[in-house]
Amino acid sequence: MGIDSYDQLALFSVVARERSFTRAAAKLGMSQPALSRAIRQLEERLGVRLLARTTRSVSPTEAGQHLLAVVAPRLEEIDNELMLLSAFRDKPAGKLRITAGEHGAITILQPALEKLLPDHPDLDIEVIVDYGLVDIVAGNFDAGIRLGEHVAKDMIAMRVGPDMRMAVVGSPDYFARYARPRTPHDLTRHNCITIRLPTYGGIYAWEFEKKGKELKVRVEGQLVFNNIAMRLDAALKGLGLAYMPEDLVETHVAEGRLIRVLADWCEPFPGYHLYYPSRRQASPAFTLLRDALKYPA
Repeated sequence: MGIDSYDQLALFSVVARERSFTRAAAKLGMSQPALSRAIRQLEERLGVRLLARTTRSVSPTEAGQHLLAVVAPRLEEIDNELMLLSAFRDKPAGKLRITAGEHGAITILQPALEKLLPDHPDLDIEVIVDYGLVDIVAGNFDAGIRLGEHVAKDMIAMRVGPDMRMAVVGSPDYFARYARPRTPHDLTRHNCITIRLPTYGGIYAWEFEKKGKELKVRVEGQLVFNNIAMRLDAALKGLGLAYMPEDLVETHVAEGRLIRVLADWCEPFPGYHLYYPSRRQASPAFTLLRDALKYPA
């Protein structure tokens, strides 16, 4: 098999994962016709159809799924070995792809990158903010940052942040119109700023715990958001109660812009962890990032 065939196998793996020639072409930085032609040549060389194409989607055939299962891990191993060659350079270099939720990306990853990148100009970091529990192997990510309780058991996990607490907050204007809730169940009578998360299959139920008793409350309200900034802004403007990470609202609470309620029902829980596949060989670039993120014991 010639060099062109190996290139085509790499292109096929991207199309099969993305399930779209358009997205794959954009990710690869090549034209869609050129990508389609390369896949067609690979299929002709192998004598089997690898991708089922419709006007709306692309999906691997049975043969394509088998090839992807065999080829993708080996391509990842080759990429890792190529990254390890940066050990022969004076400074770590290369590109790393990290997936993280919005809060973890802002509070954990971004501060570390601000310290790390100026001294390492040959290091490139791509951060994809996603609330779903991403399969980092299938998504071709080097690592992810998620809460400890959400990390898959077959991953290596390293703590990168302190324990966390959530906070229910509302503005003084809001509480001038509505009584403060005394228990989580009282929230069902309030206008709550709800959260849509793919991880939970839709609207997120607010989670509480007190003296070992766990409680989930399915709140309702006029507003639904899937990002932090809009939830916080809506709460500050008196549009409802928000369920937020404590560190993002404590200044607003201290300065009187927000009022916290149900604090005794918001107990600490394990914070963020960096996770990555156990079979992954750590390149100098990845080791550098991992060390920068490590939380003090």
